[in-house]
Amino acid sequence: KFWGTYRPQVYMGMKTKSPQSLVTGLMWLRQHERYQSELPLRHTCEHGDKLLKYGWLAHDGVNFGIQDVVEQGYSLRTSFVKVPGGRHGGEWTWRVTGTQVGVTGASPVTISLFFYAATDGQGKLISVVKDTKNGRYLTQINGETEELGKFKIIFPAENTGVDTRYHTVSTKAEGLHKLKEAALRKMQATIEKSGNNKDKVLYFLGDSASHRNPPGAKSDVVFHQVTLKLPFEIDIIFESETSSRKSQLSGETFTQELAQWKEKFDQNFEERFPLKDKGYDSAKIAFAKAMLSNMVGGIGYFYGHSLVQSENQKTPVKYWDAGLLTAVPSRSFFPRGFLWDEGFHQLLISKWDRTISEEIIEHWLNLLNKDGWIPREQILGEEARSKVPAEFVVQQNKNANPPTLFLAIESILKGFNKDEINEHDTRFLKKIFPRLEVWYKWFNTTQVGTAPFSYRWRGRKEGTDDELNPKTLTSGLDDYPRSSHPSQDERHIDLRCWMAVASGTMAKIAKVVDPDSAPKFEATHKLLTNHRIMNELHWSAEMGLFSDYGNHSDRVYLTRKTFQPAQPNQRPYTKMVRIEKQKPKLRFTDTFGYVSLFPFLLQILKPDSQQLTQILEDLSARDLLWTEYGLRSLSKRDPLYMKRNTEHDPPYWRGAVWINMNYLAVRALKRYSQPGSRNSEKAAKLYQELRSNLVNNIYNEYARSGYVWESYNDMTGKGQGTHPFTGWSALVVLMMSEQY
Repeated sequence: KFWGTYRPQVYMGMKTKSPQSLVTGLMWLRQHERYQSELPLRHTCEHGDKLLKYGWLAHDGVNFGIQDVVEQGYSLRTSFVKVPGGRHGGEWTWRVTGTQVGVTGASPVTISLFFYAATDGQGKLISVVKDTKNGRYLTQINGETEELGKFKIIFPAENTGVDTRYHTVSTKAEGLHKLKEAALRKMQATIEKSGNNKDKVLYFLGDSASHRNPPGAKSDVVFHQVTLKLPFEIDIIFESETSSRKSQLSGETFTQELAQWKEKFDQNFEERFPLKDKGYDSAKIAFAKAMLSNMVGGIGYFYGHSLVQSENQKTPVKYWDAGLLTAVPSRSFFPRGFLWDEGFHQLLISKWDRTISEEIIEHWLNLLNKDGWIPREQILGEEARSKVPAEFVVQQNKNANPPTLFLAIESILKGFNKDEINEHDTRFLKKIFPRLEVWYKWFNTTQVGTAPFSYRWRGRKEGTDDELNPKTLTSGLDDYPRSSHPSQDERHIDLRCWMAVASGTMAKIAKVVDPDSAPKFEATHKLLTNHRIMNELHWSAEMGLFSDYGNHSDRVYLTRKTFQPAQPNQRPYTKMVRIEKQKPKLRFTDTFGYVSLFPFLLQILKPDSQQLTQILEDLSARDLLWTEYGLRSLSKRDPLYMKRNTEHDPPYWRGAVWINMNYLAVRALKRYSQPGSRNSEKAAKLYQELRSNLVNNIYNEYARSGYVWESYNDMTGKGQGTHPFTGWSALVVLMMSEQY
């Protein structure tokens, strides 16, 4: 697992799990087009590229992967296979296949592929080049780094046909986040006459006096440009000097290896997620395989430090340098680690390959500081930071995030042999338990409320008139309505439920690794699941729902006001501000949506409870949360349903259908549908309907648009927000296979 596709932010790239890795990657460009502005050189996954589709079709997280990238008029398939060998993490081969699609008989499309290898401040690369009639042909790159020892990257034999051309340059970049800029800086253009008297433009890599390296450039990079017409197939081979091999991993040998891994993947998938037995057709099974593959193919390795702001410091400071292996929510928009997303990711990954999941969980827990805090967003290294707006880089060390890793760990515990936990399982639990305990204690000291047994998310902005309802980013639910006027008197039902889950999971682990400590966790779990206490703190009898409590008014509005400037020579300006038409008071917020469901979502309610009966009735109502596409995040009756939070912030968690919360709802309905309670029949009916609605809509939108989405419109079912979003939206695989 040392090598991997651990660069999810690029369409195709590989690196190692090391602080200063050799990185390899692919860029491409359609030739003979007259581009008026910057060349549309494909490299990092971008919405602006407007690809028809891209993503992994099959990827096992370790040994192989097959990905399709579909452009207008052509598609590229990128495949790789890794094999063990030597003392430095094995060897691999890529295959890039180009195919023309669209109009039959159209002129062949000409593509330039740009393969590159780059160092991150250490190691060396030596190009082996020969001049031919078709250009400067790079036969191979000889290299050496501390982790890899000596190696070579071998390019295919020269094609002597007139339609293939070669260009290569060795240059420097300011860092790995500037590789595309380094290529563009070396790009030149030439005009060529064609047979139909139309000029063609060819963009190629070249050196000239004007192409100087920028000051401070630290990364050595070698680019190999191959320009050719569709269709084509090219193999690129990485070989370690310490490895001995019977034959080169290319040509027919590669084809056979890839086919064998794909066959094994299909077998393992059906064994772990038996969708044929559920009656799914081949198209939906292929979709589910793609969802899993994009989840494990979207695992990245990042190295660097966070920037942290403490209330005791005037300026942010650096966290320590650390590595993080993590899945990412979205390769295009969120190609980095998010703490609360990761717990949902591991629900799926752990069902596929528990060893990958355990390693990722350990990586996250290694980011704890001595107090027990984990930065909720991990922006490690220049490549990751280049994709993040400056205002989101600094992390506040009082701010939490839902401890969803406990969900994943609880799911892993269910897979243990209850009669005899083996040595591997015990070793894993012993590794994580001390860190989990410190993390758990941090929540119980920094996130508690003023009322006994209550909890409060920190990080809300007090005294603001810029937001309709100040965001609670730390909860993960961002603009979901809380009390209108943040105060220390708030208490949040969702955080209390998260801590109930955490307490129960800690008790289960303690029974294995530290039995003496188990009773204290069990006692806390008993308190946090006590229905009487929970109802006193959070049950709004008037509205018949679980609710946050705080200083609240439901008669606040955004309106545009004119302001006089501070300087006399400036014009008046307008902006949207919040006004109150009713003063706030301490009370239940009475908002019905995802937060109201948490005692149900996290299965804290007893199967026969009256509160569960009420929730199931409310879920059945077609004018509250229920839609044909899943449960919407906020009731249509709520005053803030689909309301903007500022003039610049459209509604986010105020009506859209989110898959992580819907997965928890489906999982809870499955549990509460077990025979033996007065609510089981109702829960069973809702389970079948909700599961069917979710699976069908996510699949239909994938078939229509080519992507899985961040959220779904509650009125139309259309995907919206970021795409592809094969983070927690990929939990559709677990819903399809009914694994909870």
